[in-house]
Amino acid sequence: MLTGDMLRRSAVRFPRKIAITYRGPDRRAQVSYAHLDAQANQLAHALLDLGLEKGAKVSMLARNLPEYGAVFFGVARTGCVLNNISVLYAPDELAWTLNKSDTEVLIFDAALADKVAAVRAQCPGIGHYVMIGSSGVDAGTVSFDAFIHGQPDTPPDIVLCEDDAFCMTYTGGTTGRPKGVLASHRARDVTAHTVMVEENIGPRDVVAIVTPLFHVAALNIMFQPAILAGASTVFVTPWSTENFIQAVRDEGVTATFMVPTQANALATLPDLETMGLDSWTKLSFAGAPMPDWVQADLMKRLPRLRLTQIYGQSEVGVIAALPWYRLPEKLGCVGQQPYNVDVAVLRPDGSRTDPGEMGEVASRGDNLMLEYYNEPEQTAAFFKLGNGWGLTGDIGVSDEEGFITLVDRAKDMLISGGENVYPKEIEDAIYQLDEVAECAVFGIPDDRWGELPAAYILLKPGRTLTEEAVIAQCEARLARLKRPRLIKFVDSFPKTPIGKIQKTILKEPYWQKRKKI
Repeated sequence: MLTGDMLRRSAVRFPRKIAITYRGPDRRAQVSYAHLDAQANQLAHALLDLGLEKGAKVSMLARNLPEYGAVFFGVARTGCVLNNISVLYAPDELAWTLNKSDTEVLIFDAALADKVAAVRAQCPGIGHYVMIGSSGVDAGTVSFDAFIHGQPDTPPDIVLCEDDAFCMTYTGGTTGRPKGVLASHRARDVTAHTVMVEENIGPRDVVAIVTPLFHVAALNIMFQPAILAGASTVFVTPWSTENFIQAVRDEGVTATFMVPTQANALATLPDLETMGLDSWTKLSFAGAPMPDWVQADLMKRLPRLRLTQIYGQSEVGVIAALPWYRLPEKLGCVGQQPYNVDVAVLRPDGSRTDPGEMGEVASRGDNLMLEYYNEPEQTAAFFKLGNGWGLTGDIGVSDEEGFITLVDRAKDMLISGGENVYPKEIEDAIYQLDEVAECAVFGIPDDRWGELPAAYILLKPGRTLTEEAVIAQCEARLARLKRPRLIKFVDSFPKTPIGKIQKTILKEPYWQKRKKI
C-alpha cells in the first residue's frame, strides 16, 4: 500500500473522527481525518508547484506538531522523499545532514528558527524554506499556512509505485557521521501492518505519541500504524509523567509506545495504580533493554495493561515482537519474528545457527531499506550475506521456538534514554582538540538512562586539558545527549596486537554483575 493511501482510506471511513489531538505547552488543538487528508493534499500540490523532480528531498525539522502529520502524508503523495531530522542536532550536525541528504526544501518549526538561521549559509542546495507556527517570516521563508493556501484539497495526479523511495532517517554510524536510511513505501507499509497486528491497534484506540516524531519509533512504528487503523492519536508534548497521565484521563488514551526510560519513570510513581489510568490497556516498548522489574511492576500495579516488546531498527522496521501473553515466561528476550517478515540468527557464512548458538541477527523481506543514501560501501556491508538478508549488527541467540535474546550490540553503539549514541561521533569531536593523542568512548550503566557515554583520553606529551574543556567541545559540536558524563585521563590504553583499543577491557569494571545488551 502507498503511504498516502493509508490516510486517504481512513479519511473515507472516518471523515469526522479526530485523527490528531495536540496537547502542547501552550494550547490544545484537534484535526479531523477529513481535514488532515485535505491539508496533506494541499501540501502535496504546493510542493509539486515548486517543480521538484521525483526523488527530491524534503526535510522536516520540527517538534511533535499537528502539521507533522500533514507533511508526512503530503510528501508521500508527491514522489519526493521525506527526510526526518532530529531536533537535537547541533548546528554543525544539522548543516552536514541537510547537505548530505541533498535537501531542496526545508520545512521547519518556528521554535527552531535560530538553529536554521545559523546553517543557511552552509546549505546552498536548499531553495525553499517553509516555517510552521509563525506568520513573522523573513524574505527567504514562507509560512506553512501561506505555502498551502489556495491549493487544491484533492489528491495530485501522480503515478507512484510501492517500491518508490519515500522516507529517510539519519541514523548514527560507527565510522563517524550518520547514515541516511532510505526506505520505500512498501517497507514502511510492512512495518505499519506488523505493528497494527502485533500490538492489536484498531479504530477504537486512542494512541498517545510520547516520543519524537523525527524518530522511526514514533513516526513509522506508532503514528503511521495508528492512521492506517483509523485510530485517534494524541501528541503529548513535552513528555512528562504528569502530562501523560493527564492525557490518559482527558483523552481516554488506550495505547502508547514508550522507551524504557519513560516506563521506568512511571513505575517509580508511588500511587500509579490510583491515578485513573483504566483506559490505558496497551504499552509497547523498545529502544533499550527494559529492566525486568519495571515490566513486572507495571503488570502488577496496572493489571489491565498489556505489554508488548518490539525489536527493530530504522533499516529493517519491526522484526520481532514479544506479546503480553508470553510474559513472564519469555521475559528477557525481544520476541520472535512477526507474520510478514523473515528473521534469523546467522553464522558468518549465512547459515542459520542452532538454538542457543550465538550469531548475528538478520532480516529478509519487503521490510528492508533500499540503501544507505549515497553510501554504497556501507549498503553493501548491510547486504553482504546475500540471499536478501540484511544484517542488524546485533548479536543474539534464539531458542527452540525462535524467540531471540540479544547478547551484545556489535559496532559499540550505546543507547541512552532510547536514543542511539555512537561513540565514533563523540571521539571525532574530542580528537579535534589539539591536546588529545588518543581517546575511547563507550557506554557505562545508568539507572535512569540505561547507558551514558564515558570518555577515556590520552593526552599528547606535555599537554594539559580539563574535563570542562572536553565537555564544552562536545556540546559545541554534538547534541547534548552525546556529551560524555564521565571523563578520565589515562596514561595508556589496552590494545590488540594490531593496535586497536580494547574497549571491552575499559567497560568491564562498570558492567560487572550487570547485564548489557
